[in-house]
Amino acid sequence: MEKKNVGGQAVIEGVMMRGPKSLAIAVRKSNDEIVVKREQLHPLGERYLILKWPILRGVVVLLESLIWGFKALTFSANEAVETAEEPSSKDVVNSEKKKEEIGGFTLALTLIFSIGMGIGLFVVLPAWIAGFFTEKGFAFNLIDGVIRLLFFLAYIFVISRIGQIKRVFQYHGAEHKSIYAYESGEELTVENADKHSTLHPRCGTAFLLMVMFVSILVFSIFGKPPSLLIRFGTRIIFIPLIAGISYELTRLASRKRDIWLMRILIAPGLLMQKLTTKKPTAGQLQVAIIALKEVLSMEEK
Repeated sequence: MEKKNVGGQAVIEGVMMRGPKSLAIAVRKSNDEIVVKREQLHPLGERYLILKWPILRGVVVLLESLIWGFKALTFSANEAVETAEEPSSKDVVNSEKKKEEIGGFTLALTLIFSIGMGIGLFVVLPAWIAGFFTEKGFAFNLIDGVIRLLFFLAYIFVISRIGQIKRVFQYHGAEHKSIYAYESGEELTVENADKHSTLHPRCGTAFLLMVMFVSILVFSIFGKPPSLLIRFGTRIIFIPLIAGISYELTRLASRKRDIWLMRILIAPGLLMQKLTTKKPTAGQLQVAIIALKEVLSMEEK
């Protein structure tokens, strides 16, 4: 049977797995139950074929991933902290009809705040600091990119010290291990998944690193903008183009891993994942496998 293109995301005390037309979120609650949410997807690329073109599809995938990712985090936050009112003999509970506690307004505010903080920390501030070092176009963009990368590394290092984030990184590792087991054609068990690496070339961390490298090349074409406002504007305007190019390069490198040039291309992303993934427990692998099995079952219908 042809393998489905499956990706995922670690959430609070769980994992979200996503296939081409469906997603499933598995979360371990405080009473040790594993609750599952399933959802059929209707990707924009399936409705508007132009959005499946190279570059454009990367932009669409990024936007849809942000939306689905925040929804998955919202669901997991509600379920992970909820105390069960009644004991249950079932290990897996279908919660498709359960009402979420965090509403859409709160989710929208969180998304806006996160995007604003990200733009300020990783776009505006590095460009402002780089302006003090040089007036030359390529050198300016190189310094800007290096500062942005250092900020990103520092950010990941700091949050990795937070206890709850460490557990999210463990679930991130569980997500990768279980996907590797599936891609290898093995039975989806905790034992089989645990044999695999926590580092995967299609990881979002690798994509973010690729974005930083591509942005240096793209912005170098235009030299140094004359003012901070224009610097900010050009970086925002070119986000879709950079995201699209980065998506295509990441996708190509993942599919052609046997070529030495592609291995070099994905190496920095794999190295970065040593910060964002941790070895999972057997229980965390169980959650990831449940999410993966659920989404594969939905894809086969």
